[in-house]
Formats: sequence, C-alpha cells, structure tokens
Amino acid sequence: MSRLLVVQNHRGGGAGRFGDWLVADGLSLDVVHAYAGEPLPGHSEHDGVMVLGGGYLPDDDARAPWLAPTRALVADAVERGAPVFGICLGGQLLARVAGGTVRGEHGEPEFGSTPLTLRSEAGTDPLFGGLPERVTAVEHHVDAVTALPPGAAWLMASERCPYQAFRVGERAWGVQFHPEAGADRVRSWDAGRMRARGLDPVELTRRAELDEPAAEPVWREVARRFAAVVAA
Repeated sequence: MSRLLVVQNHRGGGAGRFGDWLVADGLSLDVVHAYAGEPLPGHSEHDGVMVLGGGYLPDDDARAPWLAPTRALVADAVERGAPVFGICLGGQLLARVAGGTVRGEHGEPEFGSTPLTLRSEAGTDPLFGGLPERVTAVEHHVDAVTALPPGAAWLMASERCPYQAFRVGERAWGVQFHPEAGADRVRSWDAGRMRARGLDPVELTRRAELDEPAAEPVWREVARRFAAVVAA
C-alpha cells in the first residue's frame, strides 16, 4: 500500500473528505499534527506528500516553527519527483519553495463557495484535465500566491484570485481552495468572525449547500487521480 505523508497545520484543518477519498482509493495516510508539536521526518520515505491549510504564511517560522522542515520536505519531494499536493497554505508553500512569491493580506479575501475557471493549460494535466470548465470550491484565505514559480503550469483561476491551481514539474500540485471542505466545514466557521468581515454566515452556508452536489464529484475525481499518481 502506498503511503502519503500529510502535514496538518492547525487543529481544525484535517484532510476531511479528501483524505477519506484517498484512503478509499488505496492510500495509507500518515498524518503529522505539526501544529501540536509532532515531529516531521527529516527525510520522507513516503510515496508522496500532502500539506494542508493553516493561518500562516509559508515562511512564518516564528509562529509556526515546523514550516521550515515542511518546506524542506516539499523541496525534497519536488527534487526527487515524488507526488505533492498542497492545499491553501500548502499550495502557497509549494509555490514559495519552487521560486514563486506569496503575499499576506493580498487582494480581496475569498470565503465560502467560490466559482473557479479551468484554464486551457489544464487540458493535459493528470489531475485537472477534462474537469468542467466551471466548478466551485470552498475558499478561506486572505493571503495569496502573487507569482507562480518559473515554468509552472497555471491550471485554474477565480475572479478575485488568479492562481487557484498550478503544477510544478510533472507531479506537484498546489491549490488555493479547499477540496477537502464541504458545506459542513462552512457551517462550522465562527459566525462572529464572518460577520466582522461583512459576511452573512447563513448565506455562506446556503450557497455552499446549493453548490455541493455539483462540486463534490469533481473533487472526488481529483482525489482519485492523485491517489493513482501516488500509487504509480
């Protein structure tokens, strides 16, 4: 059974349904709760690496000292051609490691179910090729990738945040959105914090619930494809 190292960056930010799908497709997940002080391996012998989201910038080592060894693990995986999947902070970290740029509090924040557009570059991509031209995903970010790494394939965009999905090399992907999160995750968000940002938590949940039946099968297929890449 192929083994995937999963780096979790905060208590509420687990792999969710995406992790469940990967397990259903034959992967074994070794989750490191890095936020809680669990040590990361110095060199991963896993078949792939997945880095989850969190409220940090990729180089916020003072607040999150585990990010430095996480960057090293991702850099090693990219160098040896091991599959990588980075979600939100994880995607930003992949961009940063590979030579892109990330800025904090950049542009317009995105919260809740958000329309995404598939770009023509995704046509032959192992994970995103053939997906619907328009699909939604849950977003929860104020930081953003502002320049992709040199040579990266730009796969998806949204109106407020251009770099929603990209690929580095042949087998490393980063996404700004949360394919692991459905309407239940949106429902669990702190209503006071959402209102402080001028958002209606009831409407955010309603929109996510309406969009989920069409969006969930798309991200299920991406998980299936990533599991196949790891297993190969």
